[in-house]
Amino acid sequence: MKTDIEIAQEAVMLPVKEVAASYGISEDDLELYGKYKAKLTDELWEQVKDRKNGKLVLVTAINPTPAGEGKTTTSVGLGDALSRLGKKTLIALREPSLGPCFGIKGGAAGGGYAQVVPMEDLNLHFTGDFHAITSANNLLAALLDNHIQQGNALGIDPRQILWKRCLDMNDRVLRNVVVGLGAKADGVVREDHFVITVASEIMAILCLAENMEDLKKRLGRIIVAYNYGGDPVTAEDLHAVGAMAALLKDALKPNLIQTLEHTGAIVHGGPFANIAHGCNSVRATRTALKLADIVVTEAGFGADLGAEKFMDIKCRMAGLKPDAVVLVATVRALKYNGGVPKTELKEENLEALRKGIVNLEKHIENLQKYGVPVVVTLNSFVTDTEKEYEFIRRFCEERGCEFALSEVWAKGGEGGKALAEKVLATLETKESHFAPIYPDEMSLKDKIATVAGEIYGADGVTYAPAAERALKRITEMGFGNMPVCMAKTQYSLSDDQSKLGRPTGFSINVRDAYVSAGAGFVVVLTGAIMTMPGLPKVPAAEGIDVNENGVITGLF
Repeated sequence: MKTDIEIAQEAVMLPVKEVAASYGISEDDLELYGKYKAKLTDELWEQVKDRKNGKLVLVTAINPTPAGEGKTTTSVGLGDALSRLGKKTLIALREPSLGPCFGIKGGAAGGGYAQVVPMEDLNLHFTGDFHAITSANNLLAALLDNHIQQGNALGIDPRQILWKRCLDMNDRVLRNVVVGLGAKADGVVREDHFVITVASEIMAILCLAENMEDLKKRLGRIIVAYNYGGDPVTAEDLHAVGAMAALLKDALKPNLIQTLEHTGAIVHGGPFANIAHGCNSVRATRTALKLADIVVTEAGFGADLGAEKFMDIKCRMAGLKPDAVVLVATVRALKYNGGVPKTELKEENLEALRKGIVNLEKHIENLQKYGVPVVVTLNSFVTDTEKEYEFIRRFCEERGCEFALSEVWAKGGEGGKALAEKVLATLETKESHFAPIYPDEMSLKDKIATVAGEIYGADGVTYAPAAERALKRITEMGFGNMPVCMAKTQYSLSDDQSKLGRPTGFSINVRDAYVSAGAGFVVVLTGAIMTMPGLPKVPAAEGIDVNENGVITGLF
């Protein structure tokens, strides 16, 4: 079997103008980035905004394991399969971060014969959106430190600076740094921190902003620090908004590319779901819904993170309503959750499957709490057995879920037809009664307790003193009606990544919280979650190269 990058490089792509034309998008409504990438203009939105929305299908997954689940692969393959069945379909995805590309996870273009292309461009610099976000974030940091250096008219307390610098790279040594060392002219000495770009509030703001006016309002509300009197200092106070918006002008526009089978893919924004809200941009999803009969989108990591935030943050803010959810799993991942080592996952083991399927069961229950019909799909592996398939099929159907095997990795859209037919049947016969699981007016602590109890299955929540103080202060500042964005490990329903399956008898441990006033949510830090990841012992970067003809190898 060829590698993902070999398959992508052998693909015959259509000019993006032709892909756009199949959705009624004229060349005048594109800003071309070469032959195969384009941004969609603001004028296009004005033309289509009053059209009826298509159907919205969310793809999510069980908790990720080293065995792999293939959520993006499923999203792409499902989109191609729906196109093959005659439905005008668009895929709405997040952009990959360079950190995972060079780290352990790899890129986010899908896999096998279910990929979006150009794969190398997407996984590396793409259209420069992340660079723009990084620049805007760090401009604000520079203006903040310069303000303090130049007399500190706002009375900013250097011990209470919240705003962090960012970099789109896994670089653990930047988590905690000291800046301002040297001569007096080199700035005020203070402790500083870096987050990965996808955890920056600028990323969240870009993904939730409706237009430039809304973007600027959100940027202005960013709280960067507190003054000596304990009052918040904002980006607007620093007169930073105009310049930041100028850097983000083009990044605000969604990007259009294609799948290997020429289905359109709008790829825009990329917040991580374990440390941010995990969804592509509202602008991308809304535009896709006006251009297609069916939009397939995804949310990051497992349903306890990505899907929860899609429902409770993105849909709440944007007025979106998912019509169906596809929940992705693999036989291998379920056996891993049942205690089988990674080296033994190829062997049939119904007992381990019985133990591990409780993880899938919890995610089914969680999604059904939102009132949205669920279709479970298994990414097929050659080592799977019919007995394992039949056990999972019965398990899902007994819980009111449609079930289908997916072979999109090996067969592309053709391998996703069974899943696509189940999705279409669900859209035609089952109604979505979507509602978030908590109301705006609920207190922050009650919102946290609701997510912890209803979604994670926790017995309760414990709060470190810093978290208690932060939540009290956030509420007193008037932000208590915001949704909560839980920062938690993706590997477990709990905040302890070693607890696989469906853990019980645990508490969620909240160590701190802060308000992202511009994005419009409160970030709640649990367990040992890091906002700046590190590289593994053998980073993927070590296997990436480019030859004398400019052909890249080693990306996956």
